Amino acid sequence: MHFVSVICITAGFLISASGDSFTTVETKAIYPSAADTTKRSGREIFITACSSCHRDSSAILAPGTSVLSAMTPRMILTSLQTGKMQVQGKTISDEEKQTVAEYLTGQKIKESSMPSTAYEKFSISNKPANPTEHSGWGNDLAATGFRSTAASRITKQNVGSLNLKWSFAFPDAAMMRTKPAIIDNWMLIGTQFGEVYALNRYTGKIGWIFNAGAAIRGAITVQRTGKKIIAYFTDFSTNTYALDVLTGKAIWSKRAGFETMSSTTGSVAVANGLVLVPITSVEVSAAVNGNYPCCFSSGGLVAIDASTGTVKWTHRVIEEKAKAAGTKKNGKPFYGPAGAPVWSSPTVDLKRGLVYIGTGENYSNPTTGSSDAIQAINLKTGKLVWNFQATDNDAYNTACPVFVNCPEKSGPDLDFGMSPMIVKTTAGKELLVVGQKSGIVFGISPENGKKIWSLRVGKGGMLGGIHWGMASDGKQVFAANADNMNAIDKRDSSVKPSPGLFAIDPLTGKLNWSYKAPACDQKFCFNGNSAAPVSTTGLVFAGSLDGMIRAHDANSGEVLWEFNTAITYEDVNGIKGKGGSIDGPAPVLADGYLYVNSGYGAFGQAGGNMLLAFEVRK
Repeated sequence: MHFVSVICITAGFLISASGDSFTTVETKAIYPSAADTTKRSGREIFITACSSCHRDSSAILAPGTSVLSAMTPRMILTSLQTGKMQVQGKTISDEEKQTVAEYLTGQKIKESSMPSTAYEKFSISNKPANPTEHSGWGNDLAATGFRSTAASRITKQNVGSLNLKWSFAFPDAAMMRTKPAIIDNWMLIGTQFGEVYALNRYTGKIGWIFNAGAAIRGAITVQRTGKKIIAYFTDFSTNTYALDVLTGKAIWSKRAGFETMSSTTGSVAVANGLVLVPITSVEVSAAVNGNYPCCFSSGGLVAIDASTGTVKWTHRVIEEKAKAAGTKKNGKPFYGPAGAPVWSSPTVDLKRGLVYIGTGENYSNPTTGSSDAIQAINLKTGKLVWNFQATDNDAYNTACPVFVNCPEKSGPDLDFGMSPMIVKTTAGKELLVVGQKSGIVFGISPENGKKIWSLRVGKGGMLGGIHWGMASDGKQVFAANADNMNAIDKRDSSVKPSPGLFAIDPLTGKLNWSYKAPACDQKFCFNGNSAAPVSTTGLVFAGSLDGMIRAHDANSGEVLWEFNTAITYEDVNGIKGKGGSIDGPAPVLADGYLYVNSGYGAFGQAGGNMLLAFEVRK
């Protein structure tokens, strides 16, 4: 889903593609004079191993030197150690990883410390008077992204009074993609460096910090049973955790991945005593290396016992094992089928005993019927019940378009990156509604996977169409369309990019209204809606790639409130903070508060490190 710009490797080394906005910088910091003769210097590593691709003039989507220089050194280092570039990072020493990270950014890696005033004692009632619990990727097992007025306490009448209550800056971060979970007066949120913070949701003060093994990219799910409060989540390396919320200590952890390159960029769902973990693979970026024997991995879904951490069943999206299938330009064999990753959180249908997942593209040929598809899986057994494929023959990896591991006739990379929504319409009918990176929204029968309707709302492409999700109040479906001009599908010139927000009748698939995202008023800016929206009665909140968060009238699309998050902040924890692009998860609504992530340093978007808390005036 979002590996598209992590694509350059030569001599067995690659730099992370996550970056800040395309700001103009002096290139002499990146290319110092020949007098720099430091032994195995950062300059030497970069020039000999990376510079052929990581240039500002690059025609592909690898980040140029301007982008790399705007990142934090910790961000580059973490990507090489435990992030999406960990496979390539194994080819160099830990010292060299740090050397090149510091060289590219012009900054030394140092530990960030927060003042004692940033902390407070963690305390939570076993019998709260008014318990507030809200967690998971899509707000409920059906992934509808909806919050009732009683839960949100934000209405058309008071939304205009929202004001910033506090802001929290995460040290060294440039990408905010983990959705906060709410448990009474606390929230739990993960970071790109693997920490889980317990923050007082009224003050932003820290109660405790837990360190996971790798970046946390999805939402945290919290379950409360009597006096026990357990948080479930997974990290990028597929390590899955059950965490005691009262102590901040792990109860158990288990690697869910079934292959060496398995990874997780989505969120877990918890139901029927199972932790359901979506599986993708870093092979999509490893394929950039022409010497890598592409490709073998498969996406999947793994069910883990919530009490013990024992794997109960494993579903591979591609059942058959890869074998030699064709020859690359360098004379070496291609292998396949491979790919069909599961980027997003699974959706649970307790009524039918099913769990639904969306899949991505194949990494190599031959392609399969399970790529770019929605699948229904038996919740008890892990067996496939039905499969709906929207786009066939979509073989793509990040070697495309120029390196030898790019499949012949490479596809447009049109994943299903969002969680399918189970929508119960006002007529009482249930259906699955899901959006694709093609820019098309589908209504599908949950019983058999047959298409009921479809509607195009965007041009689509690698960075186009529907990315992270939609929301529904039952009356309408709200689709956020990105159509990022960095990488849209250019095959059909008759379809125009249309970034913005769209309201659809879930029963008929007809468009009710659309909101065209305003043009950016700053340089190097995108105006699409890539992040998932959230809805409450009468309102829809949607964040934009230009950093704007807006509250829309659900009946008309009219903007009733907006705030530019892409600014600098004075933060409650004493860390330097700035906002940026809003991408990834939906905002969170709880008891008159709106919580928004700001900053997404990838694909030329503006990085940032902010969690913002807005409160309606009493």
